[in-house]
Order: sequence, then C-alpha cells, then structure tokens
Amino acid sequence: MERKGSRRENECEEKTSNSESSELEKDYKTSLITLNVGGYLYITQKQTLTKYPDSFLEGIINGRIMCPFDADGHYFIDRDGLLFRHILNFLRNGELLLPEGFRENQLLAQEAEFFQLKVLSEAVKSRWEKEQLASRETTFLEITDSHDRSQGLRIFCNAPEFIAKIKSRIVLVSKSRLDGFPEEFSVSSNIIQFKYFIKSENGTRLVLKEDNTFVCTLETLKFEAIMTALKCGFRLLTSLDCSRGSIVHSDALHFIK
Repeated sequence: MERKGSRRENECEEKTSNSESSELEKDYKTSLITLNVGGYLYITQKQTLTKYPDSFLEGIINGRIMCPFDADGHYFIDRDGLLFRHILNFLRNGELLLPEGFRENQLLAQEAEFFQLKVLSEAVKSRWEKEQLASRETTFLEITDSHDRSQGLRIFCNAPEFIAKIKSRIVLVSKSRLDGFPEEFSVSSNIIQFKYFIKSENGTRLVLKEDNTFVCTLETLKFEAIMTALKCGFRLLTSLDCSRGSIVHSDALHFIK
C-alpha cells in the first residue's frame, strides 16, 4: 500500500511539474511579439514594447489602440520599416545609439513623435541641433613646411574628414602593389606629418591614386594638399612668408571654411 501511494504521489508531482513547464513555455511564447513595420518584420518581447506607458506601442499591446493585422496575423504599422530598428534599439537600451554618419535625424524625430516616445524625440532633436551647430563652426586648415626632410610637411585640420580625404588620395606603391596610405605619416585623425617625400629603396614611392602621378618632392605633396583644400571650399587666410613668391614655397599656409 505504501509503495502504491508513493508511486501515485510521484506521478502526481510529475504531472504538476509538466503542467508548470508547459505553462511557462506558453507564457514565454506569448511574450514574443512580431511586428510588421512598413514590410519589415521585427520580433521582440512584450515587456520591451510596453516599457514606456502611454506610448503608441504600449497602447497597441495592451489594447488601448486598435491596430490592423497583416495576412500572417502580425501587427501591421504603416511607418518607416528601416528607421524602426532605431526605435526598437532605444526601447531595448534606454538610450539613443545611432551608427556613425547617421543623417536622418529629422525623419527619426518624426517617427519618435508618431510612436509617442517623448524622451526619444527630445534626444534626437538635441543630437540634430548639436550637429547643425557643429556644421556652422569654422574649420581650420594649416599646412606648414620646415624645408627639412627630418621634419618635412605637416598638415593639420580640425575636420578629420579632410585629413581622411588627403589620405585616400595618396598611396604607397611597393613592388607594383598599392599598399594604401603609409600609416607612419599619420599622427592622428587631425594631423599628417610627411617626414620625407620618397623611399627610393626597393622602388617604393608615393603615388597620387587617381592619376598614378609619382610624388617626387614635398612641394608636390604641398601642392596636392592646397588643390584639395581649394576644391573642398577652403579659403586661404594668410601666408606667414609671402616673400618667397610662390604659395608652394611658403613656410606656412592657413585656410578656413
């Protein structure tokens, strides 16, 4: 009798355990939500979408806001499907994290307002205002030449994009192979320091990438930097030594934009 009773108790416990596991699995599955945003499918947890009370997504999930379904039974939201990933990342992380070079601040701000996420909307607008302010700041460019191979030509610009442009224009050629910009000349994202103009050993030399022109002197490098600056909209502000007659022979050139 005791064995039968014990066996029944074990069976009961197993059923209870299986029932609890089944319920947990069911709850886990129902906590996953699939959204169709402008044709893009996103799968996330219910708690993520309901993180901000009174938001559009929280209203949909909790039944306050009516939302149509697509053919597969997913919530359908007729908004920008690509930008929605930034909305979802904000809900997940609790902060605005955007990829480098992101330029769709105005569109993202509109999406944030539609989804009734005031905190995100304010964060995007703040970021946008800072970028606009930065774009109005003066960009400085300085090209200095010590006329000494050990020091060489120094290019400084407070806009890293210009330095990157110079670096993309000049490459190193070694044994008929393009090796890219020689990193030994790169001091920082704002400074290039050409301490010599050519490496003659083993046929290694600098080349202007677009037209395969060999760089033979520091003056050639300086001329290339000057022409690039003018093409990028820089204006020559001052030359610290105008007695040499040529802009290429000046010791220091200052540009602004």
